[in-house]
Amino acid sequence: MGNIREFIPKKKTGFWHEVGIPARGVKLYDALNRGLPFKVYCDIARVTGLEKADVARATVIAKATLQRRAKLGRFTKEESDRLYRLSEVFNAVVDLFENDRKAAKQWLNNPIKGLGNKRPIEMLSTGAEAEAVLNLIGRLEHGVFS
Repeated sequence: MGNIREFIPKKKTGFWHEVGIPARGVKLYDALNRGLPFKVYCDIARVTGLEKADVARATVIAKATLQRRAKLGRFTKEESDRLYRLSEVFNAVVDLFENDRKAAKQWLNNPIKGLGNKRPIEMLSTGAEAEAVLNLIGRLEHGVFS
């Protein structure tokens, strides 16, 4: 049995680990229903390169609400869902730009013809708008421009 190697688990890495949100499945659903920890807000800003004020604006979380959530240490279910939505869109844009986070941030902040000349970052407050952004990203990935 000479060649048995010791199993060493890989370090958790990647976008979802960096922002502190489970990527999918039951762990994600539970985390969103419980409410994401306040730290996730700071991690999203750090990982995306967006200003915290831009993250708050994109997720429709008022400054006073942020102050309350910082004290409580946790977001509501609805706020958590919007933070997840922003993260999901950002991650999709990073994939579109082959891991170039700077290009992804730039794309999010510029008006896009396929979105009615709106900036994608302005279209994350509702599920329908975020879905439109994700659909456009999918079409761009597959070369479908109309």
